Amino acid sequence: MTAIKLAYRNLIGAGLRTWLNVIVLSFSFVMIIWMKGMLDGWDRQARIDSIEWETGGGQYWHENYDPYDPFTFEDSHAPLTPEQENLWQKGKLVPVLITRGTIYPGGRMQNIVIKGIDVNQKLLSIPTARLDTSVYGIPAVVGSNMAQNSRLKKGDRVVVRWRDANGTFDADEVVITGIFNTTVPSIDAGQIWIPLKDLQRMTLLENEATLLVRDNTEAPMPAFAGWKFMEQDELLKDIETIIKSKTAGTSVFYMILLLLALLVIFDTQVLSVFRRQKEIGTYVAMGMTKKEVVTLFTVEGGMHAVLAVVVGAVYGIPLFIQQSTQGISFGLSGQDIGITMAETLYPLYSMELVISTIFIIVVATTFVSFIPARKISGMNPTEAIKGKIQ
Repeated sequence: MTAIKLAYRNLIGAGLRTWLNVIVLSFSFVMIIWMKGMLDGWDRQARIDSIEWETGGGQYWHENYDPYDPFTFEDSHAPLTPEQENLWQKGKLVPVLITRGTIYPGGRMQNIVIKGIDVNQKLLSIPTARLDTSVYGIPAVVGSNMAQNSRLKKGDRVVVRWRDANGTFDADEVVITGIFNTTVPSIDAGQIWIPLKDLQRMTLLENEATLLVRDNTEAPMPAFAGWKFMEQDELLKDIETIIKSKTAGTSVFYMILLLLALLVIFDTQVLSVFRRQKEIGTYVAMGMTKKEVVTLFTVEGGMHAVLAVVVGAVYGIPLFIQQSTQGISFGLSGQDIGITMAETLYPLYSMELVISTIFIIVVATTFVSFIPARKISGMNPTEAIKGKIQ
């Protein structure tokens, strides 16, 4: 306790030099939390959006289905079993049929993926209710990115061509009955959504599906022969990989910030040991052991971090609260760069993040303060009082 009181008095007595060090260290502290909070917020939003729009609580894939290989679509479908149909009717499963196709907007040819989905489903956020309408043609909904790239708007009619189960090409006209905005590009780019019954009829695949999206509950679900179940975490692995890569990149940045701040503290402590030799000798002459003097200077250096936390909290907490409630807009969404990311990100500043950052900074600052303070243990008190270094 004596060392803490004495260290605090020495720091306050140092005046401007102390506060410059504290401000630099507090900036590093706030920046580390801000950047990490941004990534955590992005991770949370991306997971929530992906679950609501695409993955649900997991998916059953036909054993031949590969979402990254469109040539597998023709062979990746199977009839629904009575048990699957029963779960579908109860709202626990949503069947989706997928096939390749081509549309001709404005006389141009564009390869697309055609997805059929139950118009009455409530599990995913895709506005399938807009497909439950009577039009002359096949009702379809598309994402805003698809609509922009294909120059489509609500009410437009466009010819779509596909190949049925027998390999025969056929064509019909679809009517755009709705355009939806989503942050999940994997359900938007290069694809249209039409009623499941219509796509089954068009492809001669009555009562068949490519994948089954299950509800987001923890209730156990049965296994189905010929179908592989993809866990929610497996479906979200791409997001996790992106976040990890971004975390590694930003870690380099805030490590540089922290090292610069620690370098300032280190230099300050070295200067203190050099300039305060008489003070050190006086402490020893008054009865303090060399170990106690080393502890005093170490605590004095570590207290920079404590003051930095207090100063950082003064301007950091209002900043974090404002960003958590209003978000940060970067002027672009995941649709523009092909990843799941909302146009406005809401950072996530958890207590675990704040406490761990405080711990790291305090420990690191104390350690770099101890390194130059060790020199005190080798000083001769008499020579120190004279201001001479051994």
